[in-house]
Amino acid sequence: MTDASAPVSSEAPGAHRIAVANQKGGVGKTTTSVNLAASLTLTGARTLLVDMDPQGNATMGAGVDKNELDTGAYEWLMDAAADSDVYRECATGFQLVPANGDLTAAEVRLHEEEQRAHRLRERLDTSAQAFDYVLIDCPPSLSLLTLNALMAADAVLIPMQCEYYALEGLSALLDTIDGVRQSGNSTLAVEGILRTMYDPRNSLTRDVSRQLIEYFGDSVYRTVIPRNVRLAEAPSHGLPAILYDRHCRGAVAYLALAAELRRRRESSMKEAS
Repeated sequence: MTDASAPVSSEAPGAHRIAVANQKGGVGKTTTSVNLAASLTLTGARTLLVDMDPQGNATMGAGVDKNELDTGAYEWLMDAAADSDVYRECATGFQLVPANGDLTAAEVRLHEEEQRAHRLRERLDTSAQAFDYVLIDCPPSLSLLTLNALMAADAVLIPMQCEYYALEGLSALLDTIDGVRQSGNSTLAVEGILRTMYDPRNSLTRDVSRQLIEYFGDSVYRTVIPRNVRLAEAPSHGLPAILYDRHCRGAVAYLALAAELRRRRESSMKEAS
């Protein structure tokens, strides 16, 4: 398995940019994007969530109807709409660049451009200065949209279940990150590995968790996201878990993750200075 170590990410203009990515679907990637955005905002961080998945699940989970969009990620990415026409303020106060199936057309248009992998980076360079954090919810595949997210990001947050096949998916993603480092974003770092849908009663879960910590050490967040019915129900109500049921274990876990992420960020900035 590829090593998760990486150079310290350089500070891009404006916010610290985190791509939430895993090429394997069903690992809690979008759940993490929405709930972490909401939780970071509650800790006082100005947060932008960019939905880069044409399925628009993060958009719906944040309470915006993807079927009613006049302007969204497609127009924003192609410089056909201003930030003020696209951004939606969501529960807890984070801003959202919403997406729907129109975003699929961006891949077709981007293939015709010489700098096709850098469009999101260029957009964020002019749009992200007002934020402390930008979270980018990636599609569950290695598409041109995912590549744009990785090229634009300072770091990658990797949600994964503690199961055997997830380890194979993690290895493939780390290979992809290495490729992106060699192809134009040399300082792309691994922000952290997040264990999701965690059930400590399952022996395989415990075994895989131990392997992750043994191999990746501090790259694995101490916070784990438990299997939680209320957390799974929240997206159908268009709410992050913290507003659907603030006392549920999932909501508490994402608040803890936001605090841990911010502590790590502050510590790395102190070390860099």
